[in-house]
Amino acid sequence: MIGSRLGLRRKVEKSGEGFSIENIKKGEIPRHVAIIMDGNGRWAKQKGKPRIAGHRAGAKAIRQVIEVAPEVGVEYLTLYTFSTENWRRPKQEVSGLMRLFEEQLSKEIDELDSKGVRIRVIGRIEGLPNSTRAAFLKAQERTKDNKTLNLNIALNYSGRAEIVDAARAICKAAKEGKENLDFSEEIFAQYMYTSDIPDPELLIRTSGEFRVSNFLLWQIAYAEIWITDKLWPDFNKQDFLEAIADFQTRRRRFGGLDED
Repeated sequence: MIGSRLGLRRKVEKSGEGFSIENIKKGEIPRHVAIIMDGNGRWAKQKGKPRIAGHRAGAKAIRQVIEVAPEVGVEYLTLYTFSTENWRRPKQEVSGLMRLFEEQLSKEIDELDSKGVRIRVIGRIEGLPNSTRAAFLKAQERTKDNKTLNLNIALNYSGRAEIVDAARAICKAAKEGKENLDFSEEIFAQYMYTSDIPDPELLIRTSGEFRVSNFLLWQIAYAEIWITDKLWPDFNKQDFLEAIADFQTRRRRFGGLDED
């Protein structure tokens, strides 16, 4: 985690078997957790496998997090799945990723729906291949009334692009007489992809990188950040619980002073 690198690691209690859901639930639970899932390619390289094998392995980690998040009371989970910058990768890898997205969605949708997971895509979905876009739109429609966990998939996503899209939308509304250009942060936020979603309280990043990679730039202004050296395919339920346990030790002042 980030603290261990800086020599500032907070003490987070755990049993010999790790962090228990029961104990975690006794503390404050972030309503919204966002995750930068990094390290699939490096994981595959370390094992002498093609990069797509790393992405397949990463899908198993996603499954674990989706299972444990609602158990502890997390309501919103946003996963950074494919950025606008990822189109720069080799065409073979990109096309393989799109097929994998469709394959995993088809494979998991029945279980996700039965468990009450609501799927939503944020990003420039119109830029995706037709079959990939259709698969996610179908999943969105099918799960739109589910309430156990709101699963937001950041796909063809960029934090800067989201802010630009919001600015364009509010300017268009102003030209149509629906909005005043003398707007507040609260009004601007209504034009973001996440307008009806609470901001993340906790941002998790795997692979030990210390950057936010153009992810939810507006929304993570006051998010607590937890970084692990683990590559995403090795991330598991215990890691997720540890991140929340560490979150529970933080003092969130939002620019103010400690009350005590």
